[in-house]
Amino acid sequence: MTRWVVILAGGVGSRFWPLSTPTRPKQLLPLIDAQPLLRNTVDRLLPLADPDRILILTNASLVEPIHALLPEIPRENLIAEPKPAGTAAALAWAASVIATRDGDEAVMLSVHADWAIGDAPGFRAALERAATVAEAQHALVTVGVVPSRPDPGFGYIRPGEALDGGGQRVAQFVEKPTRERAAEMVRDGYLWNSGIFVWRVGDFLGEVRAHTPEVAPALADAHGEIIRFFATVKSISVDVGVLERTDNVVVIPGSFGWDDVGTWAALARVRTHDAAGNAANGPVHLVDARDNNLYPVRAGTDGGLSAAESQQILSSALALALRTRAQIRQPAGQPAQVTISLVDTNGNVAGLVRGPDAPVFGIDVSLQKARTAAFLSNPLAGAELLALPASASP
Repeated sequence: MTRWVVILAGGVGSRFWPLSTPTRPKQLLPLIDAQPLLRNTVDRLLPLADPDRILILTNASLVEPIHALLPEIPRENLIAEPKPAGTAAALAWAASVIATRDGDEAVMLSVHADWAIGDAPGFRAALERAATVAEAQHALVTVGVVPSRPDPGFGYIRPGEALDGGGQRVAQFVEKPTRERAAEMVRDGYLWNSGIFVWRVGDFLGEVRAHTPEVAPALADAHGEIIRFFATVKSISVDVGVLERTDNVVVIPGSFGWDDVGTWAALARVRTHDAAGNAANGPVHLVDARDNNLYPVRAGTDGGLSAAESQQILSSALALALRTRAQIRQPAGQPAQVTISLVDTNGNVAGLVRGPDAPVFGIDVSLQKARTAAFLSNPLAGAELLALPASASP
């Protein structure tokens, strides 16, 4: 049976403000390495499906930027959602497109565009195992990630009965728990609900028709017209609208360095760190700095930011840093203070300001500890950003 890949690449990545914007959301940013997250996602999956069998669902405003980023993906495979309507609607529409082009027995591998995967071969192997189970058992299969820590930011899956053909029935989906409950579930063998889904499109559409009145009537009445479908479909997640309403869901475990890059803290987990715990890529010069998560941007690079766009981002960056004051180590009795400095490659200070009222040229997390002030920007060509210890001045 043929394999199709469906990549969910909508959303604006609002938690990565001010770097992520509606016109340049996080899936189009090179957050982990030199490549945008979406480019990494497609490259990771090309061994499983040719470009003409990769569908990308996204916002209408992002179709052209994605087409420029991924010219090998046919333009008709970039599906513009007229409005956000939840993952049940998005995946049902993708499944209907695949069924029309390739029949009900085609297997659909569904992933998100904003994940970090440490072990790409292991990831692909897990998807292949899931596809084999889906084909053999006509089941909806999810890959549950073996937790590396108790994390209250993820949903969890309780595996149930073991099946002869591989995998286990899903006994329970659990919404994001407390940290204490997460620790208990990790000890009890629960898996992270990764959002990785694999199924034959005919099986999934059958479950939608049987269990999801928020989606099924709109799909039946759409007659292949996406505008018509999204005009009447009701928003609901695939977890709530389909998976939690059927007993035909199977989970297989996977361990391949998965993480959901949804926040600056998550980004810090998946980036490469130096001996002092700093994560940075690009023109950043660190002096006696520890445990910082830094992201430099230059005008005219990193996807073509203009000087005006860089300055607009910078105008917001100071506010982001100031919001993290509670996490900054300062000498007793001294107020938290953000230092903004711009230093060229010869060590010359091009600009130095302190406090919230001065013009922003560049921002350095110039303090000993700032776990969430994870943004640096530099709109001047040929300059570097300098991270200083809190007590130092250039």
